[in-house]
Formats: sequence, structure tokens, C-alpha cells
Amino acid sequence: MKIYTKTGDEGNTGLFGGKRVSKSHDSIEAYGTVDELNSCIGLFIESITDNDIKQVLIGEQHKLFNIGSLLAVGDRAFLEKMPKVTLEDIEHLEQWIDTMTGSLDPLTNFILPGGSQSAAYAHLCRTVCRRAERRVVVLDLNHEAYHYILPYLNRLSDAFFVVSRYVLKLEDKPEIQWSK
Repeated sequence: MKIYTKTGDEGNTGLFGGKRVSKSHDSIEAYGTVDELNSCIGLFIESITDNDIKQVLIGEQHKLFNIGSLLAVGDRAFLEKMPKVTLEDIEHLEQWIDTMTGSLDPLTNFILPGGSQSAAYAHLCRTVCRRAERRVVVLDLNHEAYHYILPYLNRLSDAFFVVSRYVLKLEDKPEIQWSK
């Protein structure tokens, strides 16, 4: 099977269900940004040595692939067959955040993205996640299959902030505090 189809050469693409839309369509922007986030996570994973963090992030990559699939649906009849984001997915992120936060010093100042390459990658993931969230907000998500996507993305971006701090602690590197 060839990887190129030439069907998008005129600036449009297909959604699940066959509907053709412009490559600038809000759905394409949303799942394209989720795909970009997934790639950033892959970069972050390759920059760290902690296997526990890697395994959590690989799990989140699978969930993001599911979200991208949901956002690529052009025919709502397909939604019933798609894997969904659940409340348990969000609670899992919250537990991970709480576990990492419990080992960190209280945050008393704003911190700048960076401190190490891996912490900077975590912040890149955080900012791309926030953009994905903004792209998803504009979509018509009036279906139960979409119910937990926005809270999930919101929590995931929080997790990237905390894991950036946690990685610095593991690397024994200081946070860069913002000074006015």
C-alpha cells in the first residue's frame, strides 16, 4: 500500500465516514494539534531515563490517539465504535499529578520553562496541549463521546507542568524562577 493517495493535493482531506473538508477546517486543526502534541510527547519520552514516567506518557499517547480519532469523525454514527476518554482517565492523571506534587517543594514563584532539556520538552508538551485544548473548544462537541476530552486535555497540561518540575528534581537541577 502506498503512503500517498494524492487525494489531499487540492487542500482538502477526508474525515471518518467519508466527508471531505478543507485542511483548514476546525476539526483538522484540532486533531492535527493533538497529533503534534503526541509527537512532542515522543520527543520528551526520548529525553528522560525514568521508566515510570515513560510508561505513563506512552499510555497518554494512546489516549491522545483515541482523541484524534474521535475528532476526525465526520459521521456521528461512527462515534459509537470509537474508543472514548473516560472519567477514570482524568482521575488517573490527577493521581499522577498528586503523587509527583507530593515530592516537590511548594511552588512559591512563577518558573520559566527550562532548567534542563527534558524539563523544556515537558513545557513544550504543556504549551502544545493548551493549544490543542483551545482548538477543541471551538468544535461542536454536543455528543457524549466527547464529554471528557476537554477536562482530559486540561488535566494533561497540568501534568506536564508538574512533570517538568519533577524531572528537574530527579536530575538534581534547579527551577528557573521568574524575576520581574
